[in-house]
Amino acid sequence: MEQEKLKIAICRGATCSGCDIAILDIHERILAVLEKADIVFAPTIMDAKYEDVEKMGENEIDVCFYHGAVRDSENEHMARLMREKSKILIAFGACACFGGIFGLANVTNKKEIFKEVYHDTASTVNEDYVVPQPLYTDEMGHELSLPKFYDDVYALDDKVEVDYFVPLCPPIADQIMTCINTIVSGNLPPKGAVIASERTLCSECERVKSDKRKITRIYRPHEIEIDEEKCFLDQGLLCMGPATRAGCGTICIKANVPCRGCNGPTKEAFDQGGNFLNLIATIFGIEDEELSEEDLVKLFKQIKDPLGTFYRFTLPKSTLRRVKK
Repeated sequence: MEQEKLKIAICRGATCSGCDIAILDIHERILAVLEKADIVFAPTIMDAKYEDVEKMGENEIDVCFYHGAVRDSENEHMARLMREKSKILIAFGACACFGGIFGLANVTNKKEIFKEVYHDTASTVNEDYVVPQPLYTDEMGHELSLPKFYDDVYALDDKVEVDYFVPLCPPIADQIMTCINTIVSGNLPPKGAVIASERTLCSECERVKSDKRKITRIYRPHEIEIDEEKCFLDQGLLCMGPATRAGCGTICIKANVPCRGCNGPTKEAFDQGGNFLNLIATIFGIEDEELSEEDLVKLFKQIKDPLGTFYRFTLPKSTLRRVKK
């Protein structure tokens, strides 16, 4: 008897849709996937309606890859709907796992964002300060609705129960195939597992590291000629590798670009930014010296946009979570 195909859904929240493209980037291997599974919902790559999912029975979908953060009421509605209709819900990509780049909006709030976008921006002429409304009724009595824009950006598991996590921005082809093959085989890892290495990225990096690391200045990549064989940190370049999970194949590092941390923290380093900040203090040699507060400020002023550097992908899941307003 022919085995019944799995039903796969690909749902998006607040996203750039790069995770959709990443799935297509498995190239010809998608044919092998389609032999085992049917894609029943994927708005970015096929005609799909929310009502099609709403009509499905509970757990009718075998696995849903939800990518993107939860930024508004539509994102949350679809997260809850896909949770109800799916046997397995996967947080797919850095935004679903940690809030991602969108999570940096937690440095502000809805009021300030709307003021900047719809009033203060030089290219906007909006003297009456008209902003999007969740519900609007026109002169003819027609009701128009928009999703409610939230003050905060959330990771997927802040709103619904998640079965598995596949980080990176976006997930790479081998990682996607490992995930799909695991599901097809039925040999599932424990619930809550992260489909990535438990080791740090430094364990995969082939660059030469000094035995005793100490720097006196931090550079931005455009400020120096980068040695392609030497550890970025030893050159004074911020690389999030020591506080980031391995499993990406060091694709950025091989392109001579420091890691930015999109695979998230390891289990031991649950707060990625805090862990990396501790490392920065070490390589500055601060633990060996008695520095004044003025000296410390001078050192750390070399780091441009510390929050965006240390918590580029993980602010909503960090111990900070957001900046108080």
